[in-house]
Amino acid sequence: MKFLNSKIGRLTVMSAAIASLGIMATVAKADRLADVKKAGVLHCGVVPGLPGYGFINKEGKMVGFDIDLCHAIGAAVLGDAKKIKTTKMSLPVAFNAMKAGSVDVVTHRFTWTFGRDVGTGLDFTRVMVFDGQGFMVRKKLGVTSGKQLDGATFCFSSGATTEGNVADFAAANGMKYKAVTFGSMGESQKAYNAGRCDVFTTDKFGLGARRTSMTNPSEHMILPETISNEPISPMVPHGDQVWKDIVVWTLNALIAAEEHGITSKNIDDMRDNSKNPFVQRMLGKTGKFGNKIGLGKDWAYNAIKAVGNYGEIWERNLGKDGLGMPRGKNTLHTKGGLLISPPFR
Repeated sequence: MKFLNSKIGRLTVMSAAIASLGIMATVAKADRLADVKKAGVLHCGVVPGLPGYGFINKEGKMVGFDIDLCHAIGAAVLGDAKKIKTTKMSLPVAFNAMKAGSVDVVTHRFTWTFGRDVGTGLDFTRVMVFDGQGFMVRKKLGVTSGKQLDGATFCFSSGATTEGNVADFAAANGMKYKAVTFGSMGESQKAYNAGRCDVFTTDKFGLGARRTSMTNPSEHMILPETISNEPISPMVPHGDQVWKDIVVWTLNALIAAEEHGITSKNIDDMRDNSKNPFVQRMLGKTGKFGNKIGLGKDWAYNAIKAVGNYGEIWERNLGKDGLGMPRGKNTLHTKGGLLISPPFR
């Protein structure tokens, strides 16, 4: 019996080892960078119809914060910001596309949560926007606080974090409410715009963007409460660390560029004439950071040259030249905000 148990034990160990090798082989096989380079195009998943983030402008061109981030990654990887493809998809479809590997990165504003990040086949990368959930109502509803929404009807979108946050807020404040859930945020907004519910709720920057596309924007107001923390991050398929590093450090480069005064307009002068060792390393004049992630020495230079630094992207899409939103937490750490890049060292 001891011999039998010993034999069974060895077989169990061997089986586990073989399974482990199989997992390692699967992970090792993941080479998104090679696939993107071979295809010659970066495939980004975006959620359409949100002003400032991803929408069709008057010239028929897809523009916005999410689109600029896609261009930046494309420039870093392929040396050309135009070599991108954007696919419009709802939130549930975007998650499934990530798991299936049919898109290379999702740059739309999805909240980074434990449940989405762990055991789902997805990897969040780094926070691109710090946001928080709020409430939008019609002014004629006559309320000035979310705590006055007892008995109200809320429009939700399937798969979003909003419904759970509202449930927590209502429980904490002794409120009751009615929920109407739709397949996408766009459908939820249309239902609210049509008067099917009292409250439209999503991240506050999203509310500001969506209010501009209401039938009569001036009839709506955003209430003061922020009921959650919503760190928004691009997503990549799980299991390819190099590809994740590329997305993370491209976004880091855009943030670091703003901190060090590098813009799309002065970047050539900065690369050629700056004596700052940090700037020299990041822009590829010294160091070999690109080699570590399978890219050329100009990867960060190409990304910043194509779309500008983080501040330029913000102002063009969400700030003074876009939706007119204040940056709030999304200012640099040197100015009291939360944005900071790890050092290029």
